[in-house]
Amino acid sequence: MRVIAGEARGRPLRAPKGSATRPTTDRVREAIFNALGSQFDLHGARVVDLFAGSGALGVEALSRGAAEAVFVDHDAASRRVIAENLRATGFQGRATVRGGDATAPWSGEDRFDVAFCDPPYRFDGWHDLLVGLPADWAVLESDREVALPDGWEIVRSKRYGSTVVVLARRGGPAAAVSAEQE
Repeated sequence: MRVIAGEARGRPLRAPKGSATRPTTDRVREAIFNALGSQFDLHGARVVDLFAGSGALGVEALSRGAAEAVFVDHDAASRRVIAENLRATGFQGRATVRGGDATAPWSGEDRFDVAFCDPPYRFDGWHDLLVGLPADWAVLESDREVALPDGWEIVRSKRYGSTVVVLARRGGPAAAVSAEQE
């Protein structure tokens, strides 16, 4: 696993040991950022990487110009790996790593331009997560289609093998669409 593009392009990233995390592959990460980049300019953005695991999505956003990233993961080993990846890429000064539940309520001061949401595949709390998520855009990874609550609209949905990636933004009617197959 490596940083795909930007300031830290080519730098290797570590992943937590074991099977508890499922890092987003380089190919899928590249597709995510190409799709997001066609809709939104990451330069100067504030992003959050929920269920962060290795932190690869947030690190990639920082490498591509995001001003700040917040990483949230309940697992202490994952948070240590995220901190190591931030040091290895030189982004620790633009990042915060938090423990806790990624679905917990946010403070009124938290606001993000983009949220990367890559929970375990068996996750079924999408509605509650998105209703309370203080972000304008969300990138959702799942093993199946994701139905969005009111106030979110699907901009793009695509399947990459067993992974469905949904790019969604606030402000539209709820919708569930079939993912294009790649």
